[in-house]
Amino acid sequence: MASESTMKSPICLVENWNEQLTVNSEALRILEKICQPVVVVAIVGTYRTGKSYLMNQLAGQNHGFPLGSTVRAETKGIWMWCVPHPSKPNHTLVLLDTEGLGDVEKGDPKNDSWIFALAVLLSSTFVYNSMGIIDQRALEQLHYVTELTHLIRAKSDPTPDEVGDSSEFVSFFPDFVWTVRDFTLELKLDGHPITEDEYLENALKLISGNNKKIQKSNNSRERIRCFFPKRKCFVFDRPTNDRSLLSHIDKVPQNQLEKNFQVQSKNFCSYVFTNAKTKTLRGGIIVTGNRLGTLVETYVNAINKGTIPCLENAVTTLAQRENSAAVQKAANHYSEQMAQRVQFPTDTLQELLEVHTACEKEAIEVFMEHSFKDDNHEFQKKLIETTERKKEALLLRNEEASVKYCQAQLEQLSEALMQSISRGAFSVPGGHRLYLEAKKKVEFDYKLVPRKGVKAMEVLQSFLQSQSVIEKSILQSDKALTKGEKAIAAERAKKEAAEKEQELLKQQQKEQQEKIEAQERSFRENVEQLKEKMEREKENILREQEKMLEHKLKVQEEFLTEGFKEKSEALSKEINRLNEEIEASKKNSRSIFSQILTGVGSVFLAVLPGAGKIVGAVLTLIGSLFE
Repeated sequence: MASESTMKSPICLVENWNEQLTVNSEALRILEKICQPVVVVAIVGTYRTGKSYLMNQLAGQNHGFPLGSTVRAETKGIWMWCVPHPSKPNHTLVLLDTEGLGDVEKGDPKNDSWIFALAVLLSSTFVYNSMGIIDQRALEQLHYVTELTHLIRAKSDPTPDEVGDSSEFVSFFPDFVWTVRDFTLELKLDGHPITEDEYLENALKLISGNNKKIQKSNNSRERIRCFFPKRKCFVFDRPTNDRSLLSHIDKVPQNQLEKNFQVQSKNFCSYVFTNAKTKTLRGGIIVTGNRLGTLVETYVNAINKGTIPCLENAVTTLAQRENSAAVQKAANHYSEQMAQRVQFPTDTLQELLEVHTACEKEAIEVFMEHSFKDDNHEFQKKLIETTERKKEALLLRNEEASVKYCQAQLEQLSEALMQSISRGAFSVPGGHRLYLEAKKKVEFDYKLVPRKGVKAMEVLQSFLQSQSVIEKSILQSDKALTKGEKAIAAERAKKEAAEKEQELLKQQQKEQQEKIEAQERSFRENVEQLKEKMEREKENILREQEKMLEHKLKVQEEFLTEGFKEKSEALSKEINRLNEEIEASKKNSRSIFSQILTGVGSVFLAVLPGAGKIVGAVLTLIGSLFE
């Protein structure tokens, strides 16, 4: 809800004291309460370049992130401000302001690199803020982007061909925005007007030459172009020419700032609000506030342990937490819906099982919506176990309610019969006929009672069996009947009892079949929803791969056009591997279907009792046939 994402002021998310990074637990508690998808905008740049001012503008405030008016850097670590997104309903805008890069008071420059890497990993839009113009010096200052290959890993266990696996970065890196403050040049190239974006792209073209400065700036150019497929540039005039106002610009009303700067700030904010994407992980996993908190913890823990933050490991950690919560959400939904829709006792077992099927389908939908990367069906198995256990408990409750109700009804209906027996009303000639009439009336009236439930016949059978000794006694003492008539009556009673036993057995067999059919429906529903989910995931992966391929082909062509044949050819290996992965993704539909049948079949085999094991075993066998 919107109130969950409203903060009056920023809070430190990642504290940086003595060059040791720690996650602020209070900030995590704020993120844990945000269940909405988040749009995460992070800004980095050298200190005293006005980063915090831009972030305050995005928050719709002049105050908030501290603005430094001296040469000392103000922001330490990473500060966070969560506000309702101004143009995306039910989304939260998370603003991350980072400490200034290149602070001379820092002892370890590696600290800056980790702050830079965290900003990239956590954001969906990454803003790099600099002063002056984009030139060789500015690109040299952006050397942090070249260090990302040593600071970030896409896969937990890359193959020898993927060491460093930086070719995967393009699939999960944020959009890149370069903001240039106090810009003094005219936006022209060879005498012709150009846009801000054209200015950036021209500045990112590789320059020929072998000296170290050119190579260093070329490395930054190459990495930005390879890692960030979507790029944008904004240039800003000086906000005011009054130096006295610059020292406390957060207190200056907007209308007192330079007109161009006002327009440029508005354009920047409008672009971010309209174009900044929801934070999404590989495979189309949407990041919510609480998921973002888990990512922050996971990445910072990895850094503090001296290991490289890994996207795949972070997603696995996230999946473990989220999938446990997904099982609980789904199970709770099942219980709540069953409680609302079932009135005990149900008239038939089928009636209860049909409600169960509908509620279980919804529960599976809840689980599928909130779960991901459940590769071994571990959490789906937990859900199946949970719903099966809850179903069995409801079946038992239904039976107990039926027994209690039927016994109460029979006790009331048979009260006159029992009183007549006590008075000896049937211990007279012709008493056996009178007794049978009275007993038949009880049975007839009992059949008219509505919604007796699944134990109606069993309770009646138990009552009739309890009357058999009394009936024999009355029959034997009836002097109006001959010995032969008594034998015939006894045989008739015996036959009727056997017929009722057979009828009861048929009902029990029918109910057992209904339970098996419910388990089969459950299996089919799990398979169908899992199949849809895996197909969606496959489509997401394929879409990501095709976007990566399109981007790499574009960069390859650009390098070739710019005369860097070797760099263009170096991309061929990545492009060929990506083409092979795309072809493999397109051909694995049968494999996916086999995985689903085998995986879910084995889950049912492990979870379901009795006949369900047969269903699971058969379907596991079917799955193996598709391999």
